[in-house]
Amino acid sequence: MISTHILDTSLGYPAKAVKVTLEQKINNEWSEIGSGQTNDDGRFAFENPFEKGLYRIQFFTQDYFKKNGQESFFLDTPVAFEIKDTSRKYHVPLLLNPFGYSTYRGS
Repeated sequence: MISTHILDTSLGYPAKAVKVTLEQKINNEWSEIGSGQTNDDGRFAFENPFEKGLYRIQFFTQDYFKKNGQESFFLDTPVAFEIKDTSRKYHVPLLLNPFGYSTYRGS
């Protein structure tokens, strides 16, 4: 399972209704394999086949900030990672504010 959680650190609240897509790199090209939007708690879990490989979550943060009337610097935020162990879950949180972001491998 691959899941995410977005926290808007400028507000101290989860970022709800943010579009997210999951892509897998196949033959040197990114192919979308899942999409949705975060719930009221800023969370989303992708329903996808689970296999080793290169993945990327696209966070459509520019739309989120525009919708909330906030100026922002970064456009949509891609986070790429590699899955080597399919026996565990992968959680990729995003700590977000209008002028910066960070991420880490959660559990």
